[in-house]
Amino acid sequence: MTSKPAHITKGDVLDDLGFTRAEASALKIKADLLDVILREIDKRGYTQRQLVDLLDEYQPSVSNLLQGKIAKVSIEKLLYYSGRLNLRVFLSTEARKQPKTIYRAVLSRTGRKPAAASV
Repeated sequence: MTSKPAHITKGDVLDDLGFTRAEASALKIKADLLDVILREIDKRGYTQRQLVDLLDEYQPSVSNLLQGKIAKVSIEKLLYYSGRLNLRVFLSTEARKQPKTIYRAVLSRTGRKPAAASV
């Protein structure tokens, strides 16, 4: 008996879940930052109490950080924590392989034909 997958992703799971490109990018950045921060904390063996002082943060926020509660921390706060831990952060962007045209996006939403333009 062979079981077939209920859904096959066609790329990124966040896209499949209905997140916009901007939302998915923000979540990926937050997850990457959080992962690096937690690995560095683990590597250095900091306690929660030490992190409260080092990060200049309240204990509940440090607890949320250590538990990986990504929704409770902003990208800006993660960048701040990175700086306090003496980590350097680099962000890179790249162009899409095939530019999306406004024409196709508007046509698919409205069914009407606007003037063509590309982004």
